[in-house]
Amino acid sequence: MQKIDAHSHVGYFGGWADVGYTDEQMVAEMDRYGIEKSVVSYMDNTVVEQAVKRFPDRFVGITWANPYEGDKAVETVVREVREHGFQGIKLHPLLNAFTANDAVVHPLMEVAQQMDLPVFIHSGHPPFSLPHSIIQLAEDFPTVRIVMVHMGHGNGIYIQAAIDLSKKHDNVYLETSGMPMHTKIREAYNTVGSERVFWGSDAPFHHYRVEMLRTEVCGLPESALENIFYRNIKRFLAL
Repeated sequence: MQKIDAHSHVGYFGGWADVGYTDEQMVAEMDRYGIEKSVVSYMDNTVVEQAVKRFPDRFVGITWANPYEGDKAVETVVREVREHGFQGIKLHPLLNAFTANDAVVHPLMEVAQQMDLPVFIHSGHPPFSLPHSIIQLAEDFPTVRIVMVHMGHGNGIYIQAAIDLSKKHDNVYLETSGMPMHTKIREAYNTVGSERVFWGSDAPFHHYRVEMLRTEVCGLPESALENIFYRNIKRFLAL
């Protein structure tokens, strides 16, 4: 089965995480697990620039943007798209300490709207990245496509909220990595929409095979799994 990883990271994360891949290591792992392409981000966008330059057929870059940087963040998004072919924006409310529904995010959403860029947003950790705040942002910017990364992450209440709220908003998509409940992937697919669920690994934080297996055993037929693993994100990013 063909696979495109909708959410991963190239580069090294120190401190408590102490994990990372170089671009070469990541391509080797992708080859090992049959992954055609990976959507990648990193706090230092130049690392992603180099990865995309070295392996343009394997990596799809999205711009890590900190909304507290104001105009600089907006300029970074525009530059990465125009000069390096990046195809989206990554927001991490937890690591950068903001909530998705804070007005500080609006300038980045406005440039996403102007340039038709999808916005990938980390979800699942209070107080910064709860699903309801991401949904409020989606309501404020209904023409911007938002990917709720981790679809609520590790808490069952947040996972259910991600599903229940997303099905009411056509511009919200769900990504599966790090979400422990395999049955919720099936529920999301059947209720949020067959085109609005993407498989991702969140590598190097999670193991490719573990993330694959959770989706493989979720109880959906092969045709649906092909959508989640490959067709949906391919269509979404026009890859």
